[in-house]
Amino acid sequence: MTAAFAADMVSWRYPAPYDLYDLAGTDPGFLASPASGFFALTEGDELIGFRSFGQDGRVPGGRYDSSALDTGGGLRPDLTGQGLGREAISAGLEFGRREFAPAAFRVTVASFNERALRVVRSLGFGAIGSFLAAGDGRSFEILVRPESAGNPLPSRPATRQPARPGTCHPAGPGTRHPATRSCPASCRSSCCPRWRQPHR
Repeated sequence: MTAAFAADMVSWRYPAPYDLYDLAGTDPGFLASPASGFFALTEGDELIGFRSFGQDGRVPGGRYDSSALDTGGGLRPDLTGQGLGREAISAGLEFGRREFAPAAFRVTVASFNERALRVVRSLGFGAIGSFLAAGDGRSFEILVRPESAGNPLPSRPATRQPARPGTCHPAGPGTRHPATRSCPASCRSSCCPRWRQPHR
């Protein structure tokens, strides 16, 4: 997470009721520090979201222990509601598995946020409880996904297509389109991921 990315993130504003995810008032210096657990999610050089690992994923009022690594994150406000959440969360889980090797991942999601709940359930998270936040009394759900050898990250089979500008091609993950620096926003093929892994 760079200082510039952190400064950008604290200016993001989501429409109600998603405004509870605003980072307004958060110190950008904290977000950019390695101790924060925040990592930038980018497409090329452009910040499109973030993933976090550790305390940021916890909501006051919930009961947490050390049996799982808490993770959270968000997309830039103008990118929400476009079906990009699964790819963003999957990228974060892959990164978190490599960097932290947790026994399990845990997410805390506002009960009203059905689109986020659908995504995390589709990625193998199961509900273990709900609670009312200490601050404003909002309802939240806690979901956990064990990370065992028998529980690989859900993925789609790679597709092989002719190499031509504007489409994915069979050279493998991370390959860029011949005519562009990166995949277009419309790309949904698993052979050519749009996003780089989260990074500092």
